Amino acid sequence: MNWTQLKTASIKELIAWAQPQPWCQAMAACDQDAQWHSEGDVWTHTKLVLHELQSLDQWSDLSSHDQTVLKFTALFHDIAKPLTTAVDSITGRVTSPKHAVKGEHLARNILRDLTCDLKTREEIARMVRYHGRPAFLLERPDPVHEVIRHSWLLTNRLLYLFALADTRGRDTDSMTRPEENLHFWKVASEEANCFDRPYAFASDHGRFTFFHSPQPNQHYSPHENFKCQATLICGLPGAGKDTWLARHRSELPIVSLDDIREEIDVHPTDNQGQVAQLAQERCREFLRSGTSFALNATNTMQQTRSRWLNLFADYDARIEIIYLEPNLEDLFRRNKKREERVPEAVIQKLASRCQVPTWLECHALISEAEPIRTG
Repeated sequence: MNWTQLKTASIKELIAWAQPQPWCQAMAACDQDAQWHSEGDVWTHTKLVLHELQSLDQWSDLSSHDQTVLKFTALFHDIAKPLTTAVDSITGRVTSPKHAVKGEHLARNILRDLTCDLKTREEIARMVRYHGRPAFLLERPDPVHEVIRHSWLLTNRLLYLFALADTRGRDTDSMTRPEENLHFWKVASEEANCFDRPYAFASDHGRFTFFHSPQPNQHYSPHENFKCQATLICGLPGAGKDTWLARHRSELPIVSLDDIREEIDVHPTDNQGQVAQLAQERCREFLRSGTSFALNATNTMQQTRSRWLNLFADYDARIEIIYLEPNLEDLFRRNKKREERVPEAVIQKLASRCQVPTWLECHALISEAEPIRTG
């Protein structure tokens, strides 16, 4: 089945498609802690959760898109447990630390291979990443800040509905975090008016300041006095970053890591310290002079992007992120035409680790999944 068929498949059809998949067979062979999951292995729990979705009072009122997001969140929410499960040698308890974090990457890669559209894929991947958060809301230092933050990553209403199905999809008499706790997520989101939509900050800069302040205040409306705009364009090698800038930001001077490598004769597989240092110096020159510019680099990892974004913020720049993601087949085809080809194995590895930018990182975000034709 392809994505067009899968996104409208019934839960019965989805289960039948999944069962022969290697990742599903690994889930079926992965036992869980009996106190939390007396129903048995991970796949048994996953099937129960999928069926519980249809039993939700709100299910029939959901759009087909929202139903698709919930079904695939259920399918993938514990997909990384086989990779992370460990048994305590003393207590015999079974745990799966960071399975949601790893599950996000696995879900993203599977959905990419299925040619799921970028928007839907990222909704599902982030739902997998944060699927357990509602149960822990009362343990967070500021529950309101928690639901506000997540409202810019996913839809709180869908996260709440999934948490209900996840809790009900297990045969356990005593829950360590009862279902009633999940309703606090709904109440907190509704009171902040971000249950069905992102929280409405006073401005883009108010949002940016909230997500980058050690003591955030959602009501704070900071004065906007940007010295310039810094545009960070990111994407896999061959994604069309040069072409996009030429078409849409032709007026901007560009700091390009590829150009710097060529300038100082550093191969992409060599130590990149000198390249990064020179790029930082050139960015600082533009920032000090208040000149808007673009930084052109791969930057598909959030940690790598944050170093540049923190630099831009230090100089009071308005930060724009452009993320490009063409179809991998188009990208490989384009890569073969480059003078300096990047090995396909390297591109595949970068794609498997890719962390798509979010609104938490910047003032403005543009994500484009369509391939950019260069002739």
